[in-house]
Order: sequence, then structure tokens, then C-alpha cells
Amino acid sequence: MSVSTRKRQKKNRKSAAGIDGMPVRIPVTITIRPRRYFAYKEIVDRVAAAILFVPGMLVVLVAAILVRLTSRGWPIFSQYRVGKNGRVFKMYKIRTMIDGAEQGTGPTWAQPHDPRVTPLGRLLRKLHIDEFPQLINVLRGEMSLIGPRPERPEFVAKLINIIPNYSNRLAVMPGITGLAQINLPPDNTIDDVRRKLVLDLEYIDQAGLLLDLRMFFCTALRLIGCPGSVAMHLFGLQRELPEFPPVRPAGAGLPGGNGATSPQKAEAASLQDASVRAATPANGNGSQQKAEAAQIKPQIVAAPKPR
Repeated sequence: MSVSTRKRQKKNRKSAAGIDGMPVRIPVTITIRPRRYFAYKEIVDRVAAAILFVPGMLVVLVAAILVRLTSRGWPIFSQYRVGKNGRVFKMYKIRTMIDGAEQGTGPTWAQPHDPRVTPLGRLLRKLHIDEFPQLINVLRGEMSLIGPRPERPEFVAKLINIIPNYSNRLAVMPGITGLAQINLPPDNTIDDVRRKLVLDLEYIDQAGLLLDLRMFFCTALRLIGCPGSVAMHLFGLQRELPEFPPVRPAGAGLPGGNGATSPQKAEAASLQDASVRAATPANGNGSQQKAEAAQIKPQIVAAPKPR
């Protein structure tokens, strides 16, 4: 066997295993075709991120120093997230929780008034400054400025089997901000995820430059302290969402199955039989995450070519 063949086989094995044992992709089935707008949106995103990078990183530097001075642990950390077509990547954030927040629980959704969030972290979250490091992900072609928020693999592996059409939100690049994030608070229950999915799919269906600009400036107003309701009304982004009937998926593995399962119970079930499980969860201190992945063949049913 030649040296080049051995190197190629080694590279293929490394690609299949992913990073730290996490698979490179999660199998998803996408049944929608994104608008043609998304074909050139990625280029516009990178140009815009390059323009915003220098002022954005100055804000990150100041915030990181404040985080380091007010709490123990590294101020910047990374988490695995699921992007376009199920691709897994590392997303960067400013740490807003105490050091080692998930060491005893594993990956969990944050709660309202979560005691793990530091006082400074609450301010950073309110102003969305903790998301600024994701400009790096946009420059790397892993995220967009506007789009559905990327979810963690531990949750995605379960949600795609519980919520119909959940995989369709993976037809486009995930975003730093989006229509669902502007209208709704962070997820706490399965119903929260279902409501955001409605807005994510609406955005994918109706995306355009004007809508993106409205969401960009709406988010910018919120960054400087403008109330979210005022900003949404100003740019016409408020949405009314329907009530959902209870969901009782067969064999979903989530206690109750009524769409209002608590994140702790939902995650306990997810960690038992999700396709991707974290052996050592992200601890928010910037250290390398180690994960144990099940044998998942990286088969993707991607969206057809944009129309």
C-alpha cells in the first residue's frame, strides 16, 4: 500500500470519527427546497461578518476581561452545534454561567432565572453580547448572520424523532439571530421548540434581503437596550403563533409526551437513548470537549437544488 493511500485512508477515518469522537454529521431528512436567495446569502454574510469583525471582537475582548474578573474559568468556550444538512461544528460563545455548569447534569436547557447564570452573564445574555464570538463561525462558513439558531447534537438526535419536519430547519445555515429568536424566549419545553420551528420554516420560505435587514436592525436596537416589543413593532416582525395540540409520539422516550416536558426529564431520556450522547459535557471553561458517539452512518438526504 502506497504512502498516499495510507494517508488518504487515515484522513477518511478521521473525518468519519469527527472531532473528539463527535460525528461529522447527524443523519437528517430534508424535504423542502430553500429559496434561491440562500445561494448568494452566504457570500453576503461573510462580507458583512468581515466588516463587523473588528468592532465585534473589541466588544468581545472587553466582555471577556469582565467575565474573567468576576468569575472563575476561561471566558470563551465552545459547544458542538448542528448546522446545515446536519453538519456538526464548534460554536463559540462568551461564558455566561459558572465554571463547570454542566459537569453534574450533562447538557440541559437553561431555565428562567437559572442559578448557574452569573450576574454579569444575565446582562450579556439580555444584550446578546455573548453571541458575538459567532462572527468567527460566520467567517468560517458554518453560520449565517440571520437564520434558525443551531441546536446541540444531543437534542437534535431526539427532536428529529419527536417533532414533525424538525429536520427541515437544517436546510439552511443556522444564524446568530433569527425570526424565532426575536419573537420568542429561549427553549424550556418541547412546545417552545415547536413554536420556534414554525417561525424558522416561515423564514426559510419567505427569506429575502429586506427581511434580513429588518431583523438585523431589530437585533441591533435590542443590543443598545431597546425593548424587544418596541423593536419588533418598529420593523413589523411580531408574529402570532397558534396553540399546539399535545404530542404523543410512539417510543419517543420523553416522559409525558404532552409537549410540555421539563428540560431535565427530556434530557434524561435523551441521554439514555439519543443517537449522540455526551460522555463528558461542555463545561464552559474552554477546555476540550470529549464526547462518545454511537455508530452513526453520515447519510444525509440533502435538499434539492434551490429553485
